Amino acid sequence: MLHSRPRRRTRGTAPVAHRRPGARVVQGLLAGVLTATVVLTGAAPVSAAPEPPPNPSDEQLGQAQSAQDAAAAEVGRIGALLAQAESELERYAYQAEAAGTAYLAAEEALAQAQAEAARTALELEAAVAAVDAAMARIAGFSRDSYMNGNTLSTAAALLDADGPAELVQTAAMLDYVSANHLDVLGQLEVARVQQANADSAARAARDKTAQAEAAASAAKAEADRQLAAQRAAYDQVAAQKADYETQLQAAEIELLRLQGARDAFQQWQAQKAAEEAAAAAAARRAEEEAAANAAAARAAARSQSSGASSSSSSSSGSSAGSGGSGPYVTPTSGRTSSCYGMRWGTLHGGVDIAAPIGTPIYAAHSGVVARAGTATGFGYAVYLRGDDGAVTVYGHVNEYFVGAGERVVAGERIATVGNRGQSTGPHLHFEVHPGGALHGGQVDPVPWLRARGASISGC
Repeated sequence: MLHSRPRRRTRGTAPVAHRRPGARVVQGLLAGVLTATVVLTGAAPVSAAPEPPPNPSDEQLGQAQSAQDAAAAEVGRIGALLAQAESELERYAYQAEAAGTAYLAAEEALAQAQAEAARTALELEAAVAAVDAAMARIAGFSRDSYMNGNTLSTAAALLDADGPAELVQTAAMLDYVSANHLDVLGQLEVARVQQANADSAARAARDKTAQAEAAASAAKAEADRQLAAQRAAYDQVAAQKADYETQLQAAEIELLRLQGARDAFQQWQAQKAAEEAAAAAAARRAEEEAAANAAAARAAARSQSSGASSSSSSSSGSSAGSGGSGPYVTPTSGRTSSCYGMRWGTLHGGVDIAAPIGTPIYAAHSGVVARAGTATGFGYAVYLRGDDGAVTVYGHVNEYFVGAGERVVAGERIATVGNRGQSTGPHLHFEVHPGGALHGGQVDPVPWLRARGASISGC
């Protein structure tokens, strides 16, 4: 249902903006109903902007930096411990090496002592054999002397005898030795001395060997134990260092990821700002151009209506042209978001021009306002019946500045772009009904305007 209210204003002055009272169409519909109404009313959705990349917070970046710093500190601390452990390991390795050398020296001494013991054993065996031989010779000499009846002349030997028999035997032996075998006694004494020396040397060699072997073995065992303990400590610290280095690497990767995400977001922001600035500048230029064309169209229309020469009409601007009822003008500036045609089996009977809310809407041609106000589907709409008999429709407006019965000229501001009614984004829905019907007989507005000297790009 469309409500209209006439409104008086002084001809030739700028329209005073006002908002007509009236209830808006209820918009709290379900998504499916909203889609259906968009199809029926022809309002095409405006393309959604791409999602921004993730933007890590300063807290996240700070936490990642702290984690990296903590891991780096631990790596440094463990690195110092590892260096100390490595130094200790080197010291114990030298000690173990020295103990091994001492052990080898002890083994060599043991071998030498064993060789000395073997040699003295041989000497002992030879000395025992010599003693046994001397004793055998003396026994033989005594037996021979006794058997041969030799006289013993040494008084000491005789006095030392225990009895007549031994006296006779000793005397005979001494006489024989004194006369023929003085060397036997000397050999016997030498053999006894050699036997004692060899036995003493063998015992000393065995003791020395045992002491050297025990000391070297103990030193080597202790050095090996210390080396093994230090190597275990070194391995433990090295494992800790490797673990912290892994944590540091993970922290560095996380920080780089967050920093990269922040850089990407900042680049996206800069690009978005540049695009928005360029779009805003283009929109300003388009709006200024539309305003200039509208002003030129208004001047041309008023000149034409007051009987001015047709030459003033021909200089009205690039998008304003002449037709059966005077100049025509593009209704607003912006980006064409949807063209005239069939949509999902339903006719989209106009063209949608996306623009920010509040962008001026101009009368496309001169005529009289047929209706202005609430309109089902459009929220607010203005219907203008032109002097050429065609009706132009301006839907989804945010504000309208004219009322039913008012006369407007081409290029006059009659409303602003809005997002009312069944709309998915701020835009103007513009229709042309050449036959004069308010709610039917739509044609494509683009060629219709183009034929009359005005243009809508994008279709």
